[in-house]
Amino acid sequence: MLREKLMRFMAGRNGADQLAKTCLWVSLVLMIITMFTHQWWVYLLALAALIYSYFRMMSRNTSKRYLENQHFLQKTYKIRVWFTGLGTKARYQKSKMSYDHEQRKIYRIFYCPACKQKIRAPKGKGKIQITCPKCKTEFIRRT
Repeated sequence: MLREKLMRFMAGRNGADQLAKTCLWVSLVLMIITMFTHQWWVYLLALAALIYSYFRMMSRNTSKRYLENQHFLQKTYKIRVWFTGLGTKARYQKSKMSYDHEQRKIYRIFYCPACKQKIRAPKGKGKIQITCPKCKTEFIRRT
């Protein structure tokens, strides 16, 4: 019953996007810093970040909040990649695990060494030369 009331209240509102979550984390870190330093201006920054985060979550102007969030995501892309460790190798291994399990019975999935395009080749054909349809790089793999 409480969950349904909360769902009705949040209908049409922005909710917690990446920018709001980041503001919450910044607020939490600043609150912890305030506990040790007892600086009033750090506390005010933490409070401002917390208020801004809740403002974003409760806002009904979803289109404007969406554009702000997209701008934030574009500006912080390199930082987020560095923190999460999603370099090209990690992204390659993560995407390698996400293909359909049914296709593994019939096909082998390879990735182009140049552009990381996913390429499907039939199993059991031995060594074959594979040409990437995207960048036209040729490489040999065993199926």
